Formats: sequence, structure tokens, C-alpha cells
Amino acid sequence: MVFDIQKASLLKRASAYLLDIILLVILATGFAALLSLATGFDKQSQRFDDKFTQYTTQFETTYGIPFDLTQAEQDALSEEDKQNWIENKAFFTANTLEADQDLVSLKIMLDNLILLMISVAALSSYLVLEFFIPLWLGNGQTVGKKVFGVALMRVDGVKLSTFSLFVRTVLGKYTVGTMVPVILLFFINGPVGLGVTILMLLLQLGLLFFSHNHTTIHDAYAQTVAIDLASQMIFDTPEDLLAYKEKVAKEMAEKKEY
Repeated sequence: MVFDIQKASLLKRASAYLLDIILLVILATGFAALLSLATGFDKQSQRFDDKFTQYTTQFETTYGIPFDLTQAEQDALSEEDKQNWIENKAFFTANTLEADQDLVSLKIMLDNLILLMISVAALSSYLVLEFFIPLWLGNGQTVGKKVFGVALMRVDGVKLSTFSLFVRTVLGKYTVGTMVPVILLFFINGPVGLGVTILMLLLQLGLLFFSHNHTTIHDAYAQTVAIDLASQMIFDTPEDLLAYKEKVAKEMAEKKEY
């Protein structure tokens, strides 16, 4: 039998991914809720909302128009009223909202807490579901991969190491696959964040569909490949793989003699 990579089908991988992402969202939500309690996020958020509401009420009383308007409400204004609203809002924001250092400090603190909660909740969830559980199940199998018979190995056919699994999870899935898009979309305003995120998604899809082993970014980082566990030979060490190849070559040479 000649060694070859028995790649898992895209359907199996997609099914395993869907189950894993559901579990990841559930666990991350739980971690985020605990962090919210621990940091007092809800209390600080309510403080900000109360102060902001006071200012927006003041704006409406002063200018006779709400501080925030939907796009439909803006379209319903005359050009003069719309321009006045934009100018008044900009003036009020610069001279009232941004002048209140307590409100500004609260906003910065809440933004930092949101980023902290997302980061820690995501990292904790990835470590549990994509690192510790696969270490326990073996062959890089998450719950989803276990259910659908998918596993991981190095691209050379050798068993996945703990270090490779850690790189795949933390550098590939958490850092590049999750936190970079989160920061681009939610903390970098404008089309730049959206554009870079779309390019990363296209790169991910391109690697998945057109690369030799149908790898993704996190697999490329860790030099791993998703395989069908039922039909794949996985070797414990490179020496075991070499010995097997030598054995196969010897058997084929002996057959040719006859």
C-alpha cells in the first residue's frame, strides 16, 4: 500500500465546522457573560447611557430635532433643515459631548472592556474547544471532527504535535481568523476595515478550494491538513514514515523481480 493523503471531503469539513462554531459561540457567550459580571460592564454601560440620554434630550430641546435620525427621516428633511441638523449636531458633539471628559472616559473604558471581553472570551473558547479537547481526543479532533470522522495531521503524514496544534489554534484561528477581522470591522471605521476583511475572506476561500490539500490560513500556518480518519495512515514520527516507505519500496522491488 502506497502512502497518500486521504483528504476529508469539503462536506464533512463543513459539517464539522458548523457544529464546532455553534459550540464555540455558546461557550464564548458564557465566558463573555462571566467577564461582564466581573468587570461591572453593565453598570458602567448604564452610566454612559444615562449621561448620553441627558445630552441628546438637551440637543432636542435646544434645536427642536432628535439627535439621531434614521436615513428615512433624514431624507424627509428639506436640504436646508438637513444641513442645519448636520451642522448643529457637529457643533453640539464637539462642544458638549466631547467636552465632557467623564463621558469621553466612560466611552473609552467601555470600548476597551468590549475588546477585552471579546478577546478573552474568544481565546478561552478556542483553547477549550480547539486545543485542550483535541489533545484529549487525539489527532487534532474537535467535537465536530470526532462526530464526522475528520482529523488533522502534518502535511508530511506525521502525527500532529502539541506545538503545531497550539500554533493552528492561537495564531491561525484566534489571532488571524478571529481577532484581526473583529478589530478591522468594529474598531477601524470606514471602508478600509471592511475591504481588508473581505480580502482575507476571499484568501481563505481561495486556499480552501484551490490549494493542493484544500488548506485554510490556520492550516497553512501550522502545516497541517484535514484528513478522513477512517482511511488515513498517520505515523507517529518521521522515522516511522521513512521506514514504511522503505518497506513499500522493497516490496515493490521484490515483486518486479518476478
